[in-house]
Amino acid sequence: MHEKRFRGSPDFLRSPQRVAMMEVDRVVRLTLEGLTAQTALDVGTGSGLFAEVLRAQIPSVVAADVSNGMLQRARELTPSVVYVQAEMEWLPFAGETFDIVFLGHVLHETHDLAHTMKELKRCARRRIVALEWPYRDEPMGPPLHHRLRPEQVVATAQDLEIEHVEVVSLSHMVLYRLNLSS
Repeated sequence: MHEKRFRGSPDFLRSPQRVAMMEVDRVVRLTLEGLTAQTALDVGTGSGLFAEVLRAQIPSVVAADVSNGMLQRARELTPSVVYVQAEMEWLPFAGETFDIVFLGHVLHETHDLAHTMKELKRCARRRIVALEWPYRDEPMGPPLHHRLRPEQVVATAQDLEIEHVEVVSLSHMVLYRLNLSS
């Protein structure tokens, strides 16, 4: 199914790569649930795994990352996505450009949560989705003191007049869906 990305897996059906891909598929399904989206922005795309899965379901996907090296790698794996070098705090797009703005594990890296979420809201028409590490002690992800608490994200969204916030707890992740229109 994803030969380009996981070529050479000896037993793909039981491989960690397949488990990771199943999680990515699940997150993308939850991201799109209840919406018909034509455009999406994947902020902090890294190697482009989420952009690749989003592109399989959405006609137009743009992926942004601060690292030009990561963008080059992602571009090689999924050339049908448009790649742009950008920081999540200063996105180079006009207002309300994308149906969905998606962030995979980067929101906790911001120095000013309110400013970052305001920037994301400026670019999103219908939904902002942030995939984050849970606020609990576990070996994966950033140190506990650096993780976002759900009440921080919800309060910041409400300050920005985003009233519809859904918090979905996954096994090793928390998915925040901020719905901008009903």
